[in-house]
Amino acid sequence: MGAMMKEALLHMLSENEGEFVSGQEISNKLNCSRTAIWKHISELRNSGYTIEAVQKRGYRLVTSPDLVTAEEVSLYTGNGTFGKKITYKSSVKSTQEIAHSLAREGAPEGSIVLADEQTGGRGRLGRAWQSPAGTGVWMSLILKPNIPLQKAPQLTLLIAVAASKAIEKVAGLEAEIKWPNDILIKGKKTAGILTELQAEADSIHSVIVGIGMNVNQQTEHFSDEIAQIATSLAIEGRQTYKRAEVIGVLLQEIETLYRQYLENGFGVIKLLWEARAFSLGKRITARSVTGSITGYAKGITEEGVLLLEDDRGQVHSIYSADIEIPSP
Repeated sequence: MGAMMKEALLHMLSENEGEFVSGQEISNKLNCSRTAIWKHISELRNSGYTIEAVQKRGYRLVTSPDLVTAEEVSLYTGNGTFGKKITYKSSVKSTQEIAHSLAREGAPEGSIVLADEQTGGRGRLGRAWQSPAGTGVWMSLILKPNIPLQKAPQLTLLIAVAASKAIEKVAGLEAEIKWPNDILIKGKKTAGILTELQAEADSIHSVIVGIGMNVNQQTEHFSDEIAQIATSLAIEGRQTYKRAEVIGVLLQEIETLYRQYLENGFGVIKLLWEARAFSLGKRITARSVTGSITGYAKGITEEGVLLLEDDRGQVHSIYSADIEIPSP
């Protein structure tokens, strides 16, 4: 109950940011004593919020820390259902692991797991993903789509479109998508998506979507090797961003596209994806366990499969591969 009360108090103060809210008004609205209010104000201050208290005027929120706690993120989730249930941990091995177990326990669609830091973050093909504390968005989202199993790859492309739209909305930066799951700014990786299924035979139980996004890293956060290929919103936008707002906008963008997708199919998502595709029309090499193919990226099919035309004019369907774009 305490966490819910603290969340409600933070909502009241945030809605009136810059203005005082009287203790009486808080007490009436939250149905709690002045002592309880003071206790929660103290807890918020300990978490890094600057709250002014003036006798006879009440409380005023002056500044908020850059947290990704449930209280802070809930300020930005809007009216949708995604992000209404939030599990927050300051440090975890992987948000995906927690989300998998919550999904198995019956967590509702739209539940998210957030961490300030991941010690064992994973990318696609089992690669490590650096997730230092206080810098980025490390989250997992539980979806329960009623779609055939073979259409699941479309969800990765949907999330990629939503992530690029969220970056454009929050930071005003042009974000492009590298098939199937990387978001690039000026050719450098800013976000990655990992989609994993819980399924039986031919039906989907849950889709666990992991999203890692570099938000406030500065150049010194990256090793020299990583700095060649990765960037962050702060580096490109030359300012820092509120990670909770990034998460809120991201969830709203995902939910809007997801509802459209379930109602109308993949067509609109496909067009939005192709409009943001980094490799489309470019000469690329697709490397997979079976070998590599070089040619021109022609687009994606209705299933979300990449089409690659080689030098003999033969079109190959690429289901899973690493894409390399040779230097000009």
